[in-house]
Amino acid sequence: MTNGAAAAVSHPNIAFIKYWGNRQDDLRLPANGSISMTLGGLLTRTSVRFDSQLEADQLTVNGQPASEEARLRVSAHLDYIRSLSRSAEYAVVESQSDFPSAAGLASSASAFASLTLAACAAASLELDPRDISRIARRGSGSACRSVFGGFVEAYTGETDLYGYAQQLAAPDHWDLVDWIVVSSQEPKQVGSSEGHRLAAASPLQATRVADTPRRLNLCRQAILGRDFAALASVVEQDSNLMHAVMLTSQPALMYWQPETVQLMQAIRRWREQGLSVCYTVDAGPNVHCLCRGEQAEQVVHQLESLVPEARLIRSGPGGPARLVTA
Repeated sequence: MTNGAAAAVSHPNIAFIKYWGNRQDDLRLPANGSISMTLGGLLTRTSVRFDSQLEADQLTVNGQPASEEARLRVSAHLDYIRSLSRSAEYAVVESQSDFPSAAGLASSASAFASLTLAACAAASLELDPRDISRIARRGSGSACRSVFGGFVEAYTGETDLYGYAQQLAAPDHWDLVDWIVVSSQEPKQVGSSEGHRLAAASPLQATRVADTPRRLNLCRQAILGRDFAALASVVEQDSNLMHAVMLTSQPALMYWQPETVQLMQAIRRWREQGLSVCYTVDAGPNVHCLCRGEQAEQVVHQLESLVPEARLIRSGPGGPARLVTA
């Protein structure tokens, strides 16, 4: 390999059944399986150019030099890809997202999915999507799901080779809309990687993990059967369970803000009034408001009345990560 270059785009995802905590932190092998929807309304583009003249990897994020911590994380990920291609060349990496980073919107998932696909192509590695998914997981646990479009399930994996995701249903299987209520664009003080390490300190984590197969099955059946009531029940329960683990870790993590709780309460009230709507909250304060496509305008009207200052982003089931012109 000499001076190979490639670029890729990918979408973040919203987990319906959430991954929280690792069995092996160094490999990011998850403590439990997960199910998500790839978010077509948001995009990360990453380009990778290997160069024999470089003395270290270079990383820019949204047009700015990345922090040393971020650069080292990307460099470690590239080291694994370099080991597969038997190369020692460093790379120039440029990543751009059209949505807030480090705010609980799965920016690392789309970033590492696009980075993995672009870097493997630039390194002339011929890999199938399952392999790309497995490698992406090593950079960010949720990134394995962003390799695929539509509705996606990720497995715990007994070993590194089996820790990958695959598509559960295509993007056009179900017309769901995710209204993302961005009440805060501030980077969170405790990142997800640190949060995963704290999960085991909660007395609730073992019970949450043990119950995950039940929730996965309910979620899988709800998606395949397009049963919104069943989906709402399990998605909200799963989100609450993850945040209960966060709240009872040592030290405790509190990502919710007053607006988060206000929205969660309102969304449940709207559902009682007949709207097909539910909430889920990732590792951040921002609420994902899921609804049927035919009720999307009714839901956004409610959201605009409740939180007029918030930024509302509409998304739906998106496609897989893909290579683009470098």
